[in-house]
Amino acid sequence: MASPFRSLASHQRHAFAACFLGWSLDAFDFFILVFCVSAIAGDFHATTSAVTEALFLTLAFRPVGAFLFGWLADKYGRRPALMLNVACYSVFELACAFTTSLHELYWLRALFGIAMGGEWGVGAALAFETLPKEGRGFFSGLLQEGYAVGYLAAAAAYALLFPHFVHMSWHGYNFGWRGMFLVGAAPALLVLYIGLKVEESPVWRERQAAGAAREKAPKLSFGELVRYAPTFLFLVLLMTCFNAFSHGTQDLYPTFLQKDHHFSAALTGSIGIVYNIGALLGGVFFGGLSERFGRKRTIIVAALLSLPMIPLYALSHSLYTLAAGAFLMQFMVQGAWGVVPAYLSELSPGPVRATFPGLAYQLGNLITSRNSVLQARAAERFGGYGKVLAVTVLLVAGFLALVTAFGRESRGADLNA
Repeated sequence: MASPFRSLASHQRHAFAACFLGWSLDAFDFFILVFCVSAIAGDFHATTSAVTEALFLTLAFRPVGAFLFGWLADKYGRRPALMLNVACYSVFELACAFTTSLHELYWLRALFGIAMGGEWGVGAALAFETLPKEGRGFFSGLLQEGYAVGYLAAAAAYALLFPHFVHMSWHGYNFGWRGMFLVGAAPALLVLYIGLKVEESPVWRERQAAGAAREKAPKLSFGELVRYAPTFLFLVLLMTCFNAFSHGTQDLYPTFLQKDHHFSAALTGSIGIVYNIGALLGGVFFGGLSERFGRKRTIIVAALLSLPMIPLYALSHSLYTLAAGAFLMQFMVQGAWGVVPAYLSELSPGPVRATFPGLAYQLGNLITSRNSVLQARAAERFGGYGKVLAVTVLLVAGFLALVTAFGRESRGADLNA
């Protein structure tokens, strides 16, 4: 696993590290809310489904950020756009700690969604335009699993800090879940690292020198997207399936453990660590595998292998079987996801590479953005989350495999073309 890194130059390592950390810390800030849903509901005397509306708004507004920050990155460069993006989502995360009502939280999570939506496309463009073509599948898997690392860090922070925060107060506010959002402001420090260590994408610089960036960026809007409409629409459909697959298996799993099995915060966070280790390993494993067997085939296999994990993941009752099932489920879910950064970058046209894949990704998020709300309402109606999660995996994994089968293979595409 270390061999791909040995071939990287210093500027390539810094570029990859910045993009990986940007995505990890972005996910960290998103999943802090996931772990605090029950606590926020109790504090504001609201139902679980009412709090999950904040998750919906975050996902729904991500396409706005994908277009806005992608446009900035295509016009002004990947590096400054990424710095602005990280600063924005850190500020909005910090502001969430000071909300006085659920409606204020909704507004702030919508703004956070705009910032969160921009990071993936900008980071992926910077990374894959800087890294060598060889080993792209491995780096794709590792980059995407920055998401799992962020989720793991949120789980660890929740398990270690939240039990202490609930006994603290500040200016009349119970520290509790608010303390978690204060911790979530830490990613702002990444801006300094990017500014000091990261160089601009060489592919973007070459276009800028040739005058292509200035000519194409103002024309970006939707004109370039219409030109590549069939590919764009396929990617939107594909990312709809992918986002339903990940958010449908992850966002309410901590709530499932707390509501259906009455696990404590520490135990819920510990299981979160376990299944995110599985996600990290799965993404790297299947991402690397896609270099040998192709992007399409790898996605399909990983998606279908999630189906036998359903009984352990959602229908078992003991701590150890649930932890094992969650580990295996996320190994497969994020295994399929590990192929996505390389696959979308390879299918995207160069002049809009920061916008094209990121916008497709986040439009998929928009389409599935009410997933957690619908799951929560179904669980409230039918008296439990387990069966809801099981049905979600069954439907979404099958549909993802089917849609992927209609795509084209892209392994080894030349991103300089």
